[in-house]
This record gives sequence, structure tokens and C-alpha cells, in this order.
Amino acid sequence: MTETGPLLASGRDGDIFEYGPGLVLRRAKGGRVIEREARIMEYAAAHGYPVPQVHDVRADGTEIVMERLDGPLMMNAMASRPWTMAKHARLLADLHDQLHMIAAPEWLPQLGTGADRLVHLDLHPLNVVMTARGPVVIDWTNASGGDPLLDVALTYVLLTCPRAPLPVVARALLDPFRRVIGRLFTARYHGPELDARIADAAEMKMLDRNLFPDEIEKCRRLAARMRSA
Repeated sequence: MTETGPLLASGRDGDIFEYGPGLVLRRAKGGRVIEREARIMEYAAAHGYPVPQVHDVRADGTEIVMERLDGPLMMNAMASRPWTMAKHARLLADLHDQLHMIAAPEWLPQLGTGADRLVHLDLHPLNVVMTARGPVVIDWTNASGGDPLLDVALTYVLLTCPRAPLPVVARALLDPFRRVIGRLFTARYHGPELDARIADAAEMKMLDRNLFPDEIEKCRRLAARMRSA
């Protein structure tokens, strides 16, 4: 059995360790079972969507061995080349559109009713790795079946409300990037309907127990603004 290597990254839900040539091991915190995430990635990959290749599920479903991705996060790629902001905004919207062409599998829980598309619900520039083979979407913890427009709206909310764990240069790009993505999303997804879904997404995000009071207040103000738009 391959030995787990050094810690490469750590997040709220899990840790990523080096695991042999070209592989990493994702270990859930608190013994949480993440086997469903592996299944979602395999399902998305089977439909041609860019995700890390899954190699194994271990430790009673609490660990996933998967492809190691080499390349910067989309946000870091923009920070090093700010003039590519509009290009990356279009790419992020294209990743949404490509994902939402995939019907959600029957075994995946549905968020709401009346929509059955595969949605990521955390698709932002910190969850896209810019690899040599193209952009690859990571962190499928929140994925479900649901409404594509809510998925798009939640991306806007995630760029607006929560604090961003970013270097100073990348953090300075958030406001201009949000303006760019806002204009693009409004043009692509029909403004008034999108405004309503952004309000829904902001109110949904307010229920996140991990948010700080100032983040919740930002969500509240965003929801109110979109309701009055």
C-alpha cells in the first residue's frame, strides 16, 4: 500500500496529501464519508466534464485517491495576469453552461423542485485549476441536482459575501472581477430573472453556520438590493 505523503492543502472539509506519483489523497475531516463526491466526479467525467480522475475510494469512504492537478487556481492565474480577467470570466460561465447540460443522476439529492440538472453550488475561481489539459473543476462537496440559474447566482454570491482566503494581490481583484462577471452573467442569463435567483442564493447562504456576522450582513444587503432591482 502506498504511504500517505506530506500535507499539500487543508480546507474546512478535508485535507489533501501527496500520494505517490501523479496522485493525491483527499481525507475528510471528522471521519465524514465522501464516497459520493468520488461518484459525482466519475459521473461528470463520463459525460465529458473536466474533473480530477478518481483512482480509488478508501477507509470506508472517508478517503479518495485521485489525480494530482498541476497548475494555478484560476484566481491566482488572474492575479498574475490581470488583463485576462474577462477571458477567465467567460471561461467560468462556460464551465457552468457545460455542467448544466448534464442531467443529474437519480441517486443524487435534489435541491428544490422542477429542475434536474447537475449543479456544483461552489463553482468559483478558487475551485478551478488551470492545468495543461485545460481548466479542471474541484471540490464537489455541495453538488446536487437542481436549477442551473441558482448555481450561477450562487457563484456571484460567493464572490460577494464571504471573506476570501487570498493573497493581497488576488484579493484586490475580487471587486473588479465581480463587476466583470456580473455584467457577463446579466447578459448571458437574462438580468431580472438572475437578480431574483441571486437574492435566493444570498438568503440561502445566510444560513451557512460557517459565516461570520459581517459576511451574513453582506448577504442580507445583497439579497435586499436584488429584490428591489
